[in-house]
Amino acid sequence: MTPPTALAERLTTAPEAWEALDRPSYRAEHVLGVALNALGRARGPVVDVLHGTWLGHLLHPALTDVPVGSWTAALALDALDVVGASRAPGLAAASRACTAVGLVGAAAAVATGLVDWQHTHEGARRVGVVHGLLSATATGLQLASWRERGRGRTARGRALGLAGWCVVTASAALGGALVHRHGVGSDHADRSLAPRTFTDALPVADLVDGRPARADVDGVRVVLLRQGDGPVRAFGEECPHLRGPLSEGWVTREGLVCPWHGSCFSLEDGAVVHGPATAPLPRFETRVRGGTVQVRRVPPVPGASPGSVTAAEQRREDEGDRRARH
Repeated sequence: MTPPTALAERLTTAPEAWEALDRPSYRAEHVLGVALNALGRARGPVVDVLHGTWLGHLLHPALTDVPVGSWTAALALDALDVVGASRAPGLAAASRACTAVGLVGAAAAVATGLVDWQHTHEGARRVGVVHGLLSATATGLQLASWRERGRGRTARGRALGLAGWCVVTASAALGGALVHRHGVGSDHADRSLAPRTFTDALPVADLVDGRPARADVDGVRVVLLRQGDGPVRAFGEECPHLRGPLSEGWVTREGLVCPWHGSCFSLEDGAVVHGPATAPLPRFETRVRGGTVQVRRVPPVPGASPGSVTAAEQRREDEGDRRARH
């Protein structure tokens, strides 16, 4: 007998191999892209809102709780009404109201899910297609349930609601696989604390004005850049969205742009200016010693000064530099 965990694994991973989904999925992405581009200058702000850039993490997973929770509540109210466990009046009306709330939440979840899905590829894209189709099916069943309840066909409405709940549960399982297995919506930046002390990155002569440069520092990928006579700035080289190589990106008036999906980050503190990324870049403190740029990680603690974690080490390094000069 197949263990339940193995069966769940098969069901959530099976769509990864369904290559037949590729052609219609890319056509759907093209239609979505045309629709978003039709917004003109409003495209950027609208997409940022849908991604959840303003929230600091994806908006879609938060919104999916609304339909799942509301339809679960409707199912529970239906069960209480059927078995007569509660004599409170109005259970049927309350169940229909929960169904309606779920429909509104589902519409918002679909809009946000589409803009997140358009940047996926291969297995994740196929799983996303099935996830979306199941969600649409569940929404259709719940809409039919809401209508039947309103027409007085309560039993039929309950049956449709139960079917919709089962389908949305399967869809939620695939949504979880997209996050935990494929990393869709996860923060892909390297958040380790290395290097804790100033470490050589690259010769300052290798920096070209306004052009990002990559350095590997103790196994950590760092992107460095300098504009004019300004300071050397350093950030994590991997885009938090899907690990796009920021050293291959470009600099605009707004900040550093990822070459893969166009996420833009502030040159001041690595904050997200435009999505689809929702998490900021890891930051590094920089200094130049002997013609070499050195970097160390800025501690990810709000309000902490860059050198607060290794202040004693910094004093020892500075003292060593002074002795070496003399």
